Amino acid sequence: MLTNLTVPLLGLVDTAVLGHLESPEYLGAVAVGANLFSILYWTFGFMRMGTTGLAAQAWGKRDEFAQVALLLRSVLLATIIGLLLILSHQPLIKLGLELMNPSQRVAELAYGYASIRIWSAPAVLCQYTLVGWLIGTQSPKGPMLMLIAANGLNIVLDVVFVTLLGWNSAGVAIATVMAEYSAAGVGFYLVLKKMPAGQTLTRALIGQITDYLGILQVNRYIMVRTIALLLVLAFFTAQGARQGDTILAANAVLITFLLVISNGLDGFANAAEALIGEAVGRGSRSQFNDVFRVALRWSLWGSLLFTAAFVLGGRWLISLLTSIQEVEQTAWEYLPWLWSLPIAAVWGFLFDGVFIGATRTRDMQNTMLISAGLVFLPIWWLTTGWGNHGLWFALISLMLARAFTMGWLCLQHTRHDRWFEGNRRRQTAGNADG
Repeated sequence: MLTNLTVPLLGLVDTAVLGHLESPEYLGAVAVGANLFSILYWTFGFMRMGTTGLAAQAWGKRDEFAQVALLLRSVLLATIIGLLLILSHQPLIKLGLELMNPSQRVAELAYGYASIRIWSAPAVLCQYTLVGWLIGTQSPKGPMLMLIAANGLNIVLDVVFVTLLGWNSAGVAIATVMAEYSAAGVGFYLVLKKMPAGQTLTRALIGQITDYLGILQVNRYIMVRTIALLLVLAFFTAQGARQGDTILAANAVLITFLLVISNGLDGFANAAEALIGEAVGRGSRSQFNDVFRVALRWSLWGSLLFTAAFVLGGRWLISLLTSIQEVEQTAWEYLPWLWSLPIAAVWGFLFDGVFIGATRTRDMQNTMLISAGLVFLPIWWLTTGWGNHGLWFALISLMLARAFTMGWLCLQHTRHDRWFEGNRRRQTAGNADG
């Protein structure tokens, strides 16, 4: 949880630094640009989530070769994808800005921001695999050290580049790129320390093309699920942008708080991924049930804590992030929607952790597609007359839909003892190969 909370800290600092400049355009530009990278990078979020589940199951089996091979292959795959993103970044950024349709000045600033941030792609995707592997092998202090060090550097550089040097949104982008590479460097150092004694690089560890295709195939459902979620958030930002720069900037402030909530609650989901994966790898139903009960209890307490924090201190927190009067007042108007987010979102985060640990990723994909296509979009369309309130209502509805659909599947899998089916199939295949 501490590790995850350092992630939105970057957004908080970015927002606070830019929110005190003379114009909301800089804040809006980073909101649009950051949203583009949320879509771009988290399209490959399976590099983190899928790695966690597979590493946790290998850890549960005490299979050192499988753990090291998974790490090496995932890092190589992440590096290749990152380089391809750099090579193709211009059309990707232009397409994203056309779809989000911000004002001309915001679009110009967002393009400059995105053209700088794209250079962090290999570092970001390698971080995903390193964090996923460390969590899966039950070394949560590693990701915490990675992100605290990198985010601390980012905060310092934000202040230097924006406040002292006046580089505005471009300064935020440069600071982020430098921080991402520092986080990757710390991560590589930490995983090298965890390598088994006498471990050397062998041809068997690198594997064949089919091994890499296998990683992509296992995680394709997470990829589709993540794209669907990020398209919803991009749609949310784009609809806010169509209502003017002030609404766009106010939503950017509130979405920053949403990231704090989601990353905080996702800490319990990350723990569930590792421990559920270990239970599935060991074939232990009692451990599975114990982990689920404890994760549920702590997740609910966490959601209530966040609700209380934003009910009692929401207006004060908004004033910390921006001194632009119209943005501040607009954010206050929509703050009550933020109060209901923790209890609506906590279920989806918890079930994500359980489903990833058990590698039931197809279920994650299907429930997200149902929630986005059959709940979020129809409710947004029916409430377009409500303006920005309709957008927030649709977003809350999406989270509740995920809670109900994934909760129902969780109950069905438990009743019919389906959580261990994938592990049984892999063991049968392994025995047949032997």
